[in-house]
Amino acid sequence: MKDNVSPSFSRRSFIKTSALAGGGMLIGFNLFQACKPEAKPPVDIPIDISQLNFNDFNAFIKIADNGMVTIFSPNPEIGQGVKTSMPMLIAEELDVSWDNVHVAQGALDTKNFTRQVAGGSQSLRQGWEPLRQTGATARQMLINAAAAKWGVDASECKTENGVIINANGDKLGYGDVVKEAAALEVPENITLKNPKDFKIIGKNISNVDVDKIITGQSLYGMDYKEEGMVYASVLRPPAFGKKLVDFDDAETRAISGVHDVVKFGDKIAVLAKDTWTAMKGKKALNANWTSDSKLENTEDHDKILMNLLNGKEFNTLRADGNVKKAFAQADQVIERTYESPFLPHNCMEPMNFFADVTPEKIRLVGPIQTPAGTARRVANLLERDPEDVSVEMTRMGGGFGRRLYGDFALEAAEISKIAQKPVKVVYSREDDMSAGIYRPAIKYKISASIKDGKISGYHLKEASVNSNMYGLIPNFFPAGAIENYQVDVANYNSKITTGAWRAPYTNFLSFAEQSFFDELAEILEIDRIQLRLDLLQKVKGTTDERIQYSPERLEKVIKVAVDKSGWGKTKEGTYQGFSAYYCHNTHVAEVADVVLENDIPVVKKVTCVVDCGIVVNPLGAKNQIEGGVIDGVGHAMYGDFSFKDGVPQDKNFNTYRLIRINETPVVETHFIESDIAPTGLGEPTLPPAGAAVANAIKAAKGIRLYKQPFIKNMNSKAPLG
Repeated sequence: MKDNVSPSFSRRSFIKTSALAGGGMLIGFNLFQACKPEAKPPVDIPIDISQLNFNDFNAFIKIADNGMVTIFSPNPEIGQGVKTSMPMLIAEELDVSWDNVHVAQGALDTKNFTRQVAGGSQSLRQGWEPLRQTGATARQMLINAAAAKWGVDASECKTENGVIINANGDKLGYGDVVKEAAALEVPENITLKNPKDFKIIGKNISNVDVDKIITGQSLYGMDYKEEGMVYASVLRPPAFGKKLVDFDDAETRAISGVHDVVKFGDKIAVLAKDTWTAMKGKKALNANWTSDSKLENTEDHDKILMNLLNGKEFNTLRADGNVKKAFAQADQVIERTYESPFLPHNCMEPMNFFADVTPEKIRLVGPIQTPAGTARRVANLLERDPEDVSVEMTRMGGGFGRRLYGDFALEAAEISKIAQKPVKVVYSREDDMSAGIYRPAIKYKISASIKDGKISGYHLKEASVNSNMYGLIPNFFPAGAIENYQVDVANYNSKITTGAWRAPYTNFLSFAEQSFFDELAEILEIDRIQLRLDLLQKVKGTTDERIQYSPERLEKVIKVAVDKSGWGKTKEGTYQGFSAYYCHNTHVAEVADVVLENDIPVVKKVTCVVDCGIVVNPLGAKNQIEGGVIDGVGHAMYGDFSFKDGVPQDKNFNTYRLIRINETPVVETHFIESDIAPTGLGEPTLPPAGAAVANAIKAAKGIRLYKQPFIKNMNSKAPLG
């Protein structure tokens, strides 16, 4: 890692400063070097905005004349910890004590902020360099101001915890020089800290909102309310593919507290004084529905996807060598099929959103992972100028991809426009599960050819419902490790709404591929760990720029996982399963320890080794890792969801099976020490978990699993391909 930064862009266009009317200094910076016109500072900065001339900035730091630092965190917070970890990067290079830092969610303005998105485990990765550069630039400006005050050269000065010290030992606090610093030119070249000198990065820092969370203070969308607001509960089509014919709302309107009933599209909204009354009114509606075609069933999806897998209509994403020839010349061809169901997101906080649509403006408030995209969609829906739309974001009680889409925000905006009053749409748990955007059902067929005891060809075929997110999966392991390698995909268009679900695609693909490699090792009668390591050797030194993973880093996490888990050395009655995977820019290896209780496999422990580059906040990172592993184990073991005549068959937790607290394994986390920039952590530990558990169940019961969820399909011993 380079310590001296010579940016390819002008720092004077990247960072601007201004003195505050009440004393202090404001620093505006373009978080991702993507300038936007007419940007303004957050409205929650108590200053005279007319003083400022920030033309292209999307994040802000305020240094008060008492030395306190306020860092406005621009990215959505869904529990992944960016509201804590991103300001840590600034505070580190600013060289200020964390005790003197206050973190605030900046007022959201989609016109001015770049990549205000929570998704893809990209926030820290994208923010690593610009956030550190900003902190270091501010620090240098403060040094320059102090040096001028003393009449010494800035090179003779250093900083420590918000204090500038010269060679004579004289000291000035940041607050003593912020006004002078604001008037200085922004330096073009600065020096970033060497990782060995970090004081904040790498330390355990508690979530900045933890006190408010545990004391129940208003943070979440469900908490938000305004004077004059009404609550809306929406009756949606009872099945995917049905349309509204007509309805009778007489009983609903007779309920005390119901204000209005509004039809929009094929939906009906009941507006009331509170959520209970609105939901009661919705249940009293009498609606008639029709369908314009045959309604879909899970059994139909199974047949359609299997036919796609066995058909010839595929889109080839990658083709190395000649797979067809390798298979024709093989001594043996192994073929297996892996199947996964639809899955709902089941965020702890059901969907909700506030909208106030007036002729002058559209104001949106609530939990959303994609504020900019949602604002654009609302503007298009209501045929308004995007400049009319503002979005304010609350903390989210879970996202997992569900809050990427903002359909609930569009509902609120459309209802508010019709009702001509501020509206808060609130989903019940049943609404959330039956009108969701689900993880698509997917089937994989994986084939491998064996020649002279070695893998000579590999063919991955995918058939999915509503799939358009193939991304980089053809360039993940084992791409580059097998000479004849091909990835094909096919798609079935369904009326059931589907989309991203935590760790899109890899959440199930990892189970399929890593289970397949374990089975290949058994067939080839070689060590399963060694099989993976041998394949990785073939990728080292590759010039193929399509390859996304690092064979060296994947090899490292594998070896450390074998060591830390006590692989092959467990006590009698404990069975282990192994998995290693790369996704979202992070390399992970996991070992699951399983025991049998009444002949039922129970996951007791998962050893997880992660190479995510520099770990910014170990406490937050461990929380992400543990959550991802437990989520992966739970859904692989129990997660199931089906449709009958277009109707979801599970509508609440009394029938939908989630992992229970007594079933959660101990997660033992190990980080690979690194000086490489940090990568994602919100998603990468989920995909390998299912494979590690499946391989452990094979060791325990002799059952090779090809379908999720495992508990339901435990008796399926025969290969399905």
